[in-house]
Amino acid sequence: MFGIDTVLSLLRTDRRTANAKAVVTGAGSGIGRSFALELARRGGDVVCADINAERAAETVALIEQLRIGSAHAVQCDVSDRGEIEALATRAQEIFGGPPTLVINNAGVGIGGKPVGDIGFEDWDWALGINLWGVVYGCEVFTPLLREAGRGGIINVASAAGFAAAPAMAAYNVSKAGVLSLSETLAAELDGTGIAVTVLCPTFVKTNVFTDGRITPASMNLTQQLARWTGLSADNVAVRTLDAHDSGRLYVVPQLDATLIWHLKRHFPEIYVRGTGLLARLLPQG
Repeated sequence: MFGIDTVLSLLRTDRRTANAKAVVTGAGSGIGRSFALELARRGGDVVCADINAERAAETVALIEQLRIGSAHAVQCDVSDRGEIEALATRAQEIFGGPPTLVINNAGVGIGGKPVGDIGFEDWDWALGINLWGVVYGCEVFTPLLREAGRGGIINVASAAGFAAAPAMAAYNVSKAGVLSLSETLAAELDGTGIAVTVLCPTFVKTNVFTDGRITPASMNLTQQLARWTGLSADNVAVRTLDAHDSGRLYVVPQLDATLIWHLKRHFPEIYVRGTGLLARLLPQG
C-alpha cells in the first residue's frame, strides 16, 4: 500500500518535478540519493550517476523497492568532460529524448588548511569535482534542454559559497563558482521555459565529511555542528524540489544560512572581521 504522502505526490502532476526524466549526479549517497528517491516517488524516471558504480546500483535498488518510477545506474566521474558527454548520450538513449531535469549534485568536502598550505593537488581535486563538474553538466545539458524548450536545472552549491569561512578556501571558491554560474544561467534562460535553482545549505547529515579531504580537527568540528544544526538529506531534497516547482532560484534551507546571507550583505566589513576572529579560534590540524 502507498502512504498518503506518496499518493498526494502522484496527484500533483502539474509540478515540474512530477514524472520527470531526470539525471542526478552523485546519486550514490547523501543528497543525490535523496533527490533520486524523491523524484522516483513523484513518478520520475531517474538516471542515477555516480563515480562509484556500486553506490549508484544501490540507489537504483532502493528505487525499485518503491515500485514507483524507474531508475538506471550509470558510472560517471563528473570531473571528466568526456564522461559527462557520455552521460548525456546515455540519458537520451534511456529517455528516448532529452531529460527534463538535470541535478548537478556531485561534490566533495575539503577543509582545515589556510591558503598557502592547501596545496595545488587539493585545489585541482576540489575544483575539478565541485566546480568543473557543474560547469560540464550545465554546458553539456543546457543545449539539450534549450532544444526541447522545457525542463530544469538544479545545481548544488553551499552556504560556503557566500559565507567564505576560514580554512575552507578551496571548498568556498568551488561553491561560489556554482552559485555565480547558476545566477548567470538563470538570467540567460529567463523566458525559455527552463528553470534554474541553486541549493545553498549549511550542514546536511551526509557522508561528505568522511569521504572528503578534511583535517581531523575540522572533521570533528563539522560533525558536531552537523549533529546540532544539520538537516537530513531527505528533508533538503524535498524542500529543493518543491522550490524548483515554484520557480525559485535560491534555496537556503536553514536559519543559520539565511542569517549569514543577510549579515554579509548588509554588514560586509563587520562580517569579515567576525570571520577573522573565527579563524584565530578554530582548532588547527
